[in-house]
Amino acid sequence: MEKTDDIDAYVAVPTSLLKPPDIRDLCDKLNIRPTKTLGQNFVHDSATVRKIVREAGVQPGDHVLEVGPGLGSLTLGILEAGAYLSAIEIDNTIADLLPHTITARCNTPENFALLHADALTIHSPEQLAIPEALRTQFSEPRYPSNTAHENVQHVEDMSNSHIREPQHCAPINTQQQNRTAITHTHYAPTKLVANLPYNVAVPIILTLLEALPSLRHVTVMVQLEVADRLAALPGSKTYGVPSVKTAWYGAARRGSRISRNIFWPVPNVDSALVSIDLYDDEALRTLHAGVDRETVFEIIDEAFAQRRKTLRQALRNWAGNAWRAEEILLAAGIDPQLRGEKLGITDFINIAREAYTHRKEFVV
Repeated sequence: MEKTDDIDAYVAVPTSLLKPPDIRDLCDKLNIRPTKTLGQNFVHDSATVRKIVREAGVQPGDHVLEVGPGLGSLTLGILEAGAYLSAIEIDNTIADLLPHTITARCNTPENFALLHADALTIHSPEQLAIPEALRTQFSEPRYPSNTAHENVQHVEDMSNSHIREPQHCAPINTQQQNRTAITHTHYAPTKLVANLPYNVAVPIILTLLEALPSLRHVTVMVQLEVADRLAALPGSKTYGVPSVKTAWYGAARRGSRISRNIFWPVPNVDSALVSIDLYDDEALRTLHAGVDRETVFEIIDEAFAQRRKTLRQALRNWAGNAWRAEEILLAAGIDPQLRGEKLGITDFINIAREAYTHRKEFVV
């Protein structure tokens, strides 16, 4: 990596969270120019970092997943709380820099592991990198690692020949044994804590909620408008597809509002925290009984595609025609003249169940 000498010279400082001069200096030394494409706005306020970690309920020994760690502001805060941290970073330059920063500024770099990949390609916990300290807790072979940069995994290094390769994922080398792939369920993270890029926040959340059933709690910082949508209730102005799809997995609630001034560069909007308490396995089995995610999400998309249409009209293409849509809605106990914005997740699930009941005359 270019300018390695600059990195080593800069990060040889006492363990501490990143402050505004640190953020600017790191970006300047590595010629990093934050891009809107990747939604890069770096947090530089230590008080805000600790507030996020506190609201996320991060405790010593937790295994946390962070998406888009950037220069490491929130990363260091999570590690400061005593958690194990698996991170996913898409940016090449930042992925090279971050382990050096962690090694120099954190007393427990062995608690950190980084996967250099696009979070939208994650479809299984086996893809994630495992902190060396977590692996050794479960009597796995010890691989000497005194620095965080020794526990970095690149997406093309993953040996997952038994897992379907996503279309956007880099080619997987099935000939190379991967020492950091998750091989036991106790390695899977239970919390997601992240400052998500504004432009892909919702897709990332939904992708990871589906891919990582081990998650029990999510706390993310997103654009204020996105936070309102995720936590919105049926009938509200901000209720829509993100709200109801998130409810498939758990209950979301709005957290603290975050000023735009704690970022560099300063974005055009404020942010907010959103927490999602995910349903346990038993609750999910009860909620999802008799239906599948793809069908329910298809119904949701159709219901909100033309927001002002009644359900009878909005679902006519999905059902085949309007009268069949009405028949299914009535069987599900739903007024066909309602609009999608009035329905909760259980209503959409009931529609899917009735569609299955009518499958002899209706192809889902």
